[in-house]
Amino acid sequence: MVVKLAKGHLSLLVLFAFAITSCQSEDKPPQPRFVSDTRGNAIPAKSPQQDGRYFIEFRSRYALSYGHTYVVFGRLGKNGQMINPEVSGLAPASTDEGPYILGHFVPVPAETGASDGDLEEQYRSASWRVILTEAEYNKTVAFIRKLQAKSKFWQASVYNCNAFTGEIARSMGYETPSIWLRPQEFVTKLREMNVG
Repeated sequence: MVVKLAKGHLSLLVLFAFAITSCQSEDKPPQPRFVSDTRGNAIPAKSPQQDGRYFIEFRSRYALSYGHTYVVFGRLGKNGQMINPEVSGLAPASTDEGPYILGHFVPVPAETGASDGDLEEQYRSASWRVILTEAEYNKTVAFIRKLQAKSKFWQASVYNCNAFTGEIARSMGYETPSIWLRPQEFVTKLREMNVG
C-alpha cells in the first residue's frame, strides 16, 4: 500500500515537473502567418484563392502567463480577411487568477469559447491557417462542437489549451506535438510537422 502511494506521488511529481519545465522557455517575436490547404501545400497569405473559402486557424497568443492556444474558424473574404470568425479554446472559466493557479494542481471548471485578446493582432504569437472545402469545414466544426460540449475541466499538465487544440488537429488527420510546450512553440511545431 505504501509503495503504491509513493509511486502515485512520484508520478504526480514527474507530471508537475514536466509542466513547470515546459513553461521555462521564452516566447519569440510574432511568427509569420502561414496558410496552406489541408494537404500542407502553402498558399500565399493574401491569395485570391481564399475568397469565399472556409478556414480553420490554429493560433497562439501572448499573455501575462505563458500564453494561450486556440482555433479561429469561419469564412474568408477578399484578400483573406476573416468574416464573422468564431473562436474555440480551453481555459479556466474565470477571469480571476485563483482558478488558473489552482488548475496547475487540480482540474478546474473550464470554458471553451473566446477569451480576451484572441482576435487582437498585437497578441498573436503564431498562426497556421488551413483552407477547407465546405465539407471539410462542416466536419471540423461538428467535431469542435462535440469537443466543446464534453470539455468541462482545465488542468495545466493533463488537459490544457494545447491538448484541446491538438484534439481538433488530430480529428483533421494531423500529427501533434507535446501538450507541454509553450503555446507559440506548440502552434509552430504543429505546422512544421504537417506542412511539407
